[in-house]
Amino acid sequence: MVRTLALPRRPAVRLTELALGASQAGNLYRAITNEEFASAVDTAWDAGVRYYDTAPHYGLGLSERRLGAALRHRPRDEYVVSTKVGRLLVPTPEDAYRRDPEGFDVPASHRRVWDFSRDGVRRSIEASLERTGLDRFDVVYLHDPDDHWEQAATEAIPALVELRDQGVVRAIGAGMNQSAMLARFVRETDVDVVMCAGRYTLLEQGAADDLLPVAANRRVGVVIAGVYNSGLLSRDRPPDEARYDYRQAPPELVERARRIAALCGTYGVTLPQAALAFVRRHPAVVSTVVGVRDGSQVTDAVRRSEAAVPDEVWDALVAAGLLAAPPSG
Repeated sequence: MVRTLALPRRPAVRLTELALGASQAGNLYRAITNEEFASAVDTAWDAGVRYYDTAPHYGLGLSERRLGAALRHRPRDEYVVSTKVGRLLVPTPEDAYRRDPEGFDVPASHRRVWDFSRDGVRRSIEASLERTGLDRFDVVYLHDPDDHWEQAATEAIPALVELRDQGVVRAIGAGMNQSAMLARFVRETDVDVVMCAGRYTLLEQGAADDLLPVAANRRVGVVIAGVYNSGLLSRDRPPDEARYDYRQAPPELVERARRIAALCGTYGVTLPQAALAFVRRHPAVVSTVVGVRDGSQVTDAVRRSEAAVPDEVWDALVAAGLLAAPPSG
């Protein structure tokens, strides 16, 4: 059964240890049907998963619409939904005959406009509430504010604090593909939780040096996304054409992943099982988001998450030079 963990600073917000990431509901890389994604939510729900993550960026709002529809008849107090702010969707009907240039198989009927202003945050949340049909969001993250620190820290975070105080959202934070700026958000702003994508995995442990220690010290929860590094760690044996950070994986990384897989295999553990188990061992980590497109992928994720991984695996990986630092138990 999937465990539930409370946010240290917001114990009323409880995240399941395994979370459903809805980027593929936005037709990431290829189109899926409404029925396929609905089956993902149904299967996740039956397995005990109660945390669902989305964003306007995912399919130009399609992910939010599909997630809202899939959850519409579920008891609202029994699940947690996070979305993100920072990219406003501006209609561009003149470009609807094109495909979205940012990797989602949807018409380019809108364009993304960066906006971390107070007004932009409020407009984004209002639009997301309308798309999902929800009455509130449990968690709202700033989405990839890498090039917008000043506005994000001085306007967006205070706007989210206001909304948290008003009860419109219950917890606030930032989600990024880097750990250094997330650590800065934890140190310098009033966030409850952050989402770190791809920087704390079996292949990379950079977040262990900056983000995770300060988050544990300040009692800020860390949600790990990109646990498979965009796909490189998602199969028992990584193929030559595996993705890494949304691109074709370099050959040397594919080979390293295969070496990790081979060593894990000597202990009866698959590469994806080890990838999920590794991140959960750190005490600052409160949830792991896995992107899925249908029910069968959810079933695989749950089975992998429930697999027992002996401690000897981590010691062996460190000894072989395949793991930079042992995970905290």
